[in-house]
Amino acid sequence: MKKKSFLFITAIVFIAVTFISCTQPVDPEQIPGQDDQEQQEPEKLEALTGTVLVTDNWVWDSKPAIVIEVSNPNKVDVTEVVSVAITTDLKKAVTTVEQSVEVPASGTKKVTISTEEDLEPGFYKARCMVGKKAVRSFFFGISPYEVVSEPDMQPDFDEYWTNAKACLPELVEGETVTLTEVTTKSNDKSKVYLVKMQSAPNSPDGEPVIVRGFYVEPQDGEKHPVIMHFFGWDDRGGSVTVPSGGSGIYAEFYLSTRGQYNNNRPAAFEKTEEWIAEYGEWVPDDPCEYASIMKPNDKYNWFGFNFGDKDGFYYRGAFLDCVQAVRFMASRSTSDMNNLFAEGSSQGGALSYACAALSDYPFTAIACNVAFLGDYPDYFNIVSWPGDTAKANKGSMTDEEMYAFLSYYDTKNLATKISCAVLASSGLQDGTCPPHTNFAAFNNLNTEDKEMVIDPEMGHSYPAGWSTKQSNFFKERIK
Repeated sequence: MKKKSFLFITAIVFIAVTFISCTQPVDPEQIPGQDDQEQQEPEKLEALTGTVLVTDNWVWDSKPAIVIEVSNPNKVDVTEVVSVAITTDLKKAVTTVEQSVEVPASGTKKVTISTEEDLEPGFYKARCMVGKKAVRSFFFGISPYEVVSEPDMQPDFDEYWTNAKACLPELVEGETVTLTEVTTKSNDKSKVYLVKMQSAPNSPDGEPVIVRGFYVEPQDGEKHPVIMHFFGWDDRGGSVTVPSGGSGIYAEFYLSTRGQYNNNRPAAFEKTEEWIAEYGEWVPDDPCEYASIMKPNDKYNWFGFNFGDKDGFYYRGAFLDCVQAVRFMASRSTSDMNNLFAEGSSQGGALSYACAALSDYPFTAIACNVAFLGDYPDYFNIVSWPGDTAKANKGSMTDEEMYAFLSYYDTKNLATKISCAVLASSGLQDGTCPPHTNFAAFNNLNTEDKEMVIDPEMGHSYPAGWSTKQSNFFKERIK
């Protein structure tokens, strides 16, 4: 009987304990799966992104106004820091500007970043960040027309070029200059000729250098405005293009400066069986002269040819080739030398500046797209090339002596001799001929009739509509 009573009492106690335990608060940590239901972790936010908008052509008077559109992919509002680090194009730190911005859920918000202080005229690089995420790095300008690149020509600058031009041979048809018609390119309005002519030697005791070009001659017997075409840097890519007969409006000359284009490989028509039958396998007139400036699998190193030699440097000779080409055009009965124009891009832009500065005949207008060879002391500190080539070839010259040598071939110095109308262009993102080098020449021009086309996102290329703009610029100035 006692055993039954004990079991009964034990059962009562168990029921009571169970009842009490069921009515007490429960520790969530002791219940499996409860974390996911009642204590969820905050949703992980995605990083915000940004887009730099092109405003004001990325050119401002004193302070930048960089507009960044920040996008928030999250379903909640997010506050983030937008920052812009600014350096000069010479890589000197200027300032870093930060601004906090609250971006609505799944939305966007524009923020404008500026500086507290005015910036000096020049070109700057902006590195834009949204939080820790890089958005974009780009160059912008501050009052570029007030950028000062002081001319640094040597005292004998004018004498040097007068003596250099005296080295040009007299052009006598059939002797120092020959013409061969390219019949496949001629038409009723104009004939096309391959011109071979002698130009200045590469050394005081050297032989004249042969240079080639294509001459387009109108056939109506009237005088026509003259346009000189100068080419960019030749890396021996592709075949040499032979111009077609043209419109008949201009008398035209397409010059290949020494060693380049027509002077190191044949044009298409020169590869014909008839040509080979008459002249044999095509070989340049001076096949070995420029061989030393060619590195395997590399571009022609024109900038390093006879570097430091004022009588033999490549661009001394190339500039004289341009002067000689104008003299050739002046010898033609259909050329109206009172309407003389030149155009070119990159190296061709530099050649246009040089020709207008050094020619015996005054130019009416020139068009220089992203011109090369400007303001060497700054140029070499903004980008690595061609400064690395110069320093590798300067020998025992000090930097001061090197820049004194290069000053004879600097477009910022040649520009002081130019009084004709000038159309120029610059891409703010150009890593080959940076905007500083373009404005170095442009701001030193001795003319008020000048226009600069600035393309904010362009690298080393052509602005949209450049060909049409150039054509109209010339037509409007024909006398």
